Amino acid sequence: MGYELADHEWTAIKPMLPNKPRGVPRVNDRRVLNGIFWVLRSGAPWRDLPTAFGPYTTCYNRFVRWRRAGIWGQIMEALATGHDAAVQMIDTSVVRVHQHGACIADNNHQDMGRSRGGLTSKIHAVADTHGLPVQLALTPGEAHDNRLCSVLLSALLPQTMLLADRGYDADWIRELARQQGA
Repeated sequence: MGYELADHEWTAIKPMLPNKPRGVPRVNDRRVLNGIFWVLRSGAPWRDLPTAFGPYTTCYNRFVRWRRAGIWGQIMEALATGHDAAVQMIDTSVVRVHQHGACIADNNHQDMGRSRGGLTSKIHAVADTHGLPVQLALTPGEAHDNRLCSVLLSALLPQTMLLADRGYDADWIRELARQQGA
């Protein structure tokens, strides 16, 4: 399947996952991660997760628990430290919110905005030379491209070439990149 972790990816991620040695033996973390990635990449509801990945409730619960514990941010941060900083690109992409995405009870922090096309979210990303994400952020879909620019570009290294489209063509963004030596 195109959603499964390669051995080198699993080797990099495995030490970052929480390990609870007591109690009931854990479901295989690699299988659960592959299930989580299947749902995220396919856009399918959790209930449609193939049985090869185990129970969908296990994958969903682990995804939510790791999000609350900040594990996903730690994984992204650790993997981003090995990026090629010679060239970095910043851009955004608007995605439609899944039809069931707006009905999460007691969720006060939903990055969804209403526009002519319905509910949308905007993914802000900085990627390295190989297209791998360095920084990611989410805002409601109607937010301007440069809304999170100062946060996303805070980790620019000196001598980095920054590529951006006209949504980032502002003097304050050029000055921010210049101050960091990019």
